[in-house]
Amino acid sequence: MPDLIAKPALGHAPLTHAATSLAEAEWTPVHSIAPFPGQEKALAKALKPLGLAFPAPNSWSEKAGARLVWAGRDLAFLIGAEPPAALPAAITDQSDAWVTLTLSGPQARAVLARLVPLDLRAAKAGQAARCGLNHLPLILICEGPDSFRLMTFRSMARTAWHELQDALIKIEARLSLT
Repeated sequence: MPDLIAKPALGHAPLTHAATSLAEAEWTPVHSIAPFPGQEKALAKALKPLGLAFPAPNSWSEKAGARLVWAGRDLAFLIGAEPPAALPAAITDQSDAWVTLTLSGPQARAVLARLVPLDLRAAKAGQAARCGLNHLPLILICEGPDSFRLMTFRSMARTAWHELQDALIKIEARLSLT
């Protein structure tokens, strides 16, 4: 059996325009967790060793580098940690299916306003949304006032990068006019 070599989805150097940076995040394990029907309390108990609780819609929590992000109805993504053994949930390793990009800086919300069908002016750290980045599926994670993590399918990484880069360049051009 051949040895497989882990490679980044893009391998691009970070990009900065208008004091706002776009970068590919370092690879981390991603597992989808969908509780079995009626097992929500048992799942909460099983997640306690990680210090995490199953997230409410549009939220996420973090403890010691592990993050549990709401990803849809009765679905969350465990990022940065292996799931505990024998969780009362359907668990799927999604690590090689997703790419994570970071967008941070004073124009991050303006960039996303061009691409995401959400009003992010009031978005706060701890919020997450399942939406689209133009025509791409997206899990948007707000990490701070001007800091976002964007997860999309790895097969669409180049398109997502292009869309974000294009918006950054246009924002910078608009700002240079004033």
